[in-house]
Order: sequence, then structure tokens, then C-alpha cells
Amino acid sequence: MTTDLLELEKIRLEVDKICAPWKGRPGNLIMVLHGVQNKYGYVPRMVSFEVAKYLEIPLARIYEVITFYNYFKLQPPGHHIVSVCLGTACYLKGSSKVLEATGHQLGIKAGESTPDKKCHLQVVRCLGCCGLAPVMTVGERVYSGVTPDRVPSILAEYKGVPR
Repeated sequence: MTTDLLELEKIRLEVDKICAPWKGRPGNLIMVLHGVQNKYGYVPRMVSFEVAKYLEIPLARIYEVITFYNYFKLQPPGHHIVSVCLGTACYLKGSSKVLEATGHQLGIKAGESTPDKKCHLQVVRCLGCCGLAPVMTVGERVYSGVTPDRVPSILAEYKGVPR
């Protein structure tokens, strides 16, 4: 088998594992896409084709859902997911300035990844840490009481991010 055929077979096996528990259940597409994104970090085009075949739905329906919900990504995100909360408590305590400083430090806008794919910057509406506002996360690590001045030192903890 060629490399392309081996890769396609691998994708089909993964899609089968992700889709099987949801086959025939109402509202299954969103749950399947969550499974895909959890597996790959985004929704790859080839995987979308295989999901459409497996669930027997048009590919356009998959892209309607992916593009409607901000959660789903069409491009692989950077290795470190940097989230800045813009929920009410964080916003009132200055998180918009934290977002601005983070974007400036990384050289990207919210929703983008750095060219070296080390970091992906995203906005979230609530991290459930309102008493610690303003809050940002890098991966699973939560940073509380963040100010624009702290952003460079926080990001410097992640290799290759300029100080």
C-alpha cells in the first residue's frame, strides 16, 4: 500500500471509533466533531470527508456546523493554546488590555497561531474563575490577576516565545 492509502485507512479507523457511539443518534454531528477536534486539535479536511461518508450526510452540513461554532478549528492550532477570558468579571478588570498585550507579544491576533505554530491565541467568554479576574490560561495552566505587564513573563515560560 502507498503512504496515502495507509493514511486514508488510518483516518477511516479513527473516524469509525469516533462516530460509532453516535451513529443514528439525533444531534450526533456536534458530538462527532468534538471527538474529531479532541483527537486532532482541529477538523482536518480529509477527516470531514470520511465523517460525511460515515454519517451519510452532505459535506456541506459538516462545514455549516464547523464554521458556525467558534469552537471548531479548520487549521491546526499552535502547540500551546493561550486563552484570554473576556467574560464580564475579567473584562471589567482589564482583560481586553491583557488580550492586546498577549497579541502584541505573540505577534498575532485572536484566532491565529504564531508562524512557528508554538502558540495559538483565542478569546473565551468565561473560564469559571471570576474571583481571580482577569484570567488567562496556557494549556491547562491558569494565570490569575493578569496584567499587561505580566504577559511577557507568562509567555516566556513556553519555549521559543520571545520575552
